[in-house]
Amino acid sequence: MNDGPSYRPGYEVVAEQLLAYIAEHDLRPGDRLPTEKGLAEILGTGRSVTREAIKVLAAVGRLAVRKGAGIYVSVPSNADADNQVGYFQPTDLAHVAMLFDHRRLIEAEAARLAATLARPAQVRTIRAAAEASVQAHQDHAAFREQDRLFHDAVAEASANVFLQAAVTSLRDFKEQSDRLLFAGGLPGSLEVAAQQHVHIAEAIGAGDADKAGTAMIQHIDTTQSQFEQRIRDRLKAAPQ
Repeated sequence: MNDGPSYRPGYEVVAEQLLAYIAEHDLRPGDRLPTEKGLAEILGTGRSVTREAIKVLAAVGRLAVRKGAGIYVSVPSNADADNQVGYFQPTDLAHVAMLFDHRRLIEAEAARLAATLARPAQVRTIRAAAEASVQAHQDHAAFREQDRLFHDAVAEASANVFLQAAVTSLRDFKEQSDRLLFAGGLPGSLEVAAQQHVHIAEAIGAGDADKAGTAMIQHIDTTQSQFEQRIRDRLKAAPQ
């Protein structure tokens, strides 16, 4: 997949440069960055596009802008994720591919365990979230919330707190990429994703661990395929 600069908006390129600057200087959560003007001079970028990149990174939780105090590397709500947050580059397509690989391992196992261990009330919660995502498929914000509830419900039903924490962290990383690469939108067909939620819920409800795991892998495969198609569409639409 070509990730050449021609298709990329300026704020996205500068956001990536800012993240690289943080990594190269080994800045940790809570560390202060140069001023907006200073960052623009360091990166060789305009102040307006630097300001937009800072706003976007603040919105996805990578920076904290404190009025009158400066710009800081954000302190994540999950302290255990510090090293991961510093490592993940949300506009690096190789990193995004690794993220999908990790999701397959973590979420497929969560689905398998849920099919074996879920209590009746948890199965009902999973099914309700899956059905609600079908109803919300025409509204990105509403779907995002139901998608979160569905995947969290599956992870909770796995009865493994480490899987639950991993699912939460992976979703946070995915949302960083969606925000930077797609202006917060979601790639692909939400209707297809919602129907896949239903299939996963049905397998969990039936207690079929193999089917639940396979259905989850297919769901993540589809999401990755749609993500990559969205990037290809951007390349085709780029000015030559």
